[in-house]
Amino acid sequence: MSNTYTFASWNVNGLRAVMKKEPSFAEVAAELDADVLALQETKLQEGQVEVDLPGYTQTWSYAERKGYSGTAVFSRETPISVRHADSVLEFASDDARDLVAAAATEGRVCALEFDRFWFVDVYTPNAQNELARIDVRMAWDDAYRGFLRGLEKETDKPIVTCGDFNVAHNEIDLKNPKSNAGNAGFSDEERGKFGELLDAGYTDTFRSLHPDETGAYSWWSYRFNARKNNAGWRIDYFLVSDSIASAVKSAGIRSDIFGSDHCPVTLEIEL
Repeated sequence: MSNTYTFASWNVNGLRAVMKKEPSFAEVAAELDADVLALQETKLQEGQVEVDLPGYTQTWSYAERKGYSGTAVFSRETPISVRHADSVLEFASDDARDLVAAAATEGRVCALEFDRFWFVDVYTPNAQNELARIDVRMAWDDAYRGFLRGLEKETDKPIVTCGDFNVAHNEIDLKNPKSNAGNAGFSDEERGKFGELLDAGYTDTFRSLHPDETGAYSWWSYRFNARKNNAGWRIDYFLVSDSIASAVKSAGIRSDIFGSDHCPVTLEIEL
């Protein structure tokens, strides 16, 4: 017997800041009404906030560096098991291990095993200005792809992975592709690695349902009135194993929800 699950993912760009804004984080969570809600860039350490979301189990992954990165997942079901970014490090090649190790201390992954699937929340490393961290990014992308495939093979369960992947895959996924060609988030290297991830057996749920939709973005710079002018990028995704792609019922972008420079993205799937 199948169940319909609703998922949401949001890069909050500092959860403490979001919690001081209106609508409140609790109100946004209630509006999303997800069975699983994933956050990225929480930017806090254990004990710095108390999030009161009745009915949800909380799973946190903190960066060692204070006020940086971090992920969290709120789930109505209690997970069977949980893994973090140190598990991604296991899939790094020998020559890339040191590069991935640096990112693995930054709280970038919350992977939760449920009865029917794995739910993996990720905050992918930014390649940074002038691609200063592209070597870390490339090594991470390879290891993360291996990690997802490893989970599937080990447990024979499909993957739902979401978060800020820090890349606009194709020109349709950002407002100004020509002027951003080669920049962080739209370099050939990053776009290529994202393509490799899809080719490894994963489906971009939003684009599969909305192949030609333009102007659908999840992140806008705080500068130049970018959000007001919808000069954005689609860098937040829900990907699912190809084996369950046909079970996707809807995939959305909640650009009506404010509080961060990103907006939430959503998925409804029958499993």
